[in-house]
Amino acid sequence: MPVTGVGLERSEIVSIAGPYCESGDVLIEDLPMPKIQEGDLIAIPMSGAYQLSMSSNYNGARKPAVVWLEEGNMKLIQRREKVEDLLRRDLALG
Repeated sequence: MPVTGVGLERSEIVSIAGPYCESGDVLIEDLPMPKIQEGDLIAIPMSGAYQLSMSSNYNGARKPAVVWLEEGNMKLIQRREKVEDLLRRDLALG
């Protein structure tokens, strides 16, 4: 669902895909959605094994930010990982 304009008419049929784990991952096909533009944010409330509890840094992917939504309010509860987070445990060779 789009983060803004939740009540817009669902005039498009879309598939949501991208590099969640592998570059060819498809989360959903033939989803009725409002027309959105490049750069618009969408919320994916359920994504199977790609949820926070199953997340990893497979393929060097950084974990996304986590937002808590309750009664129309949102709170950032985990920030998006940075490259530095992935490298923090690495030690120099030699």
